Formats: sequence, C-alpha cells, structure tokens
Amino acid sequence: MSERSKHEIMEQIDEIIQAKIQPSVEMHGGMIKLQDFDLQSGSVLVLLQGSCSGCAMSSATLKMGVEQMLRHYVPEVSKVDGMDDPNYNNPFYS
Repeated sequence: MSERSKHEIMEQIDEIIQAKIQPSVEMHGGMIKLQDFDLQSGSVLVLLQGSCSGCAMSSATLKMGVEQMLRHYVPEVSKVDGMDDPNYNNPFYS
C-alpha cells in the first residue's frame, strides 16, 4: 500500500501524461486524459479522444507506451486501461 494519497498519485500521473505522452499522441490527432486511479489495484483509467478513440492501435499504445512509462515513473501504477470517448468514434484521418 502506498504512503501517498490518491490525489498525489493522480497529480503525478497527469503531469507525466501532459509532459511526456500527450505531445506524441497529439502528433497523430489524438488525446489521452486521465480519468481515475484505483489506489488498491494500481489501475489507471484514461479516456482516449480524437484519432485514439476507436483506433485499433490504441491498445498497443496503451500497453507498450503509456503503461510502461507510467509504471516506470509511478511505482504505484500496475496497469493502464483505456476507454473510448463516447462522443467521438471516428479514428480515421480526414
């Protein structure tokens, strides 16, 4: 069990997403936003928006990129799950 609060951990996760992950995702027309963190399981939930929403590669991006980076910087993180934006589901470039 972590000695840090859920709020402290979520702040760190959000800082990493904004500084290290979001710039790369934006280059492909996508957005990733932190939704929640479960302190008991170490599970992070992110919202996939833009071209990430519904994209077949989003699960690979989450597991091989986002999850590995968050687990490296935030010891409390055990896994990352994503949910598609319910208001946008067109992963194709226009």
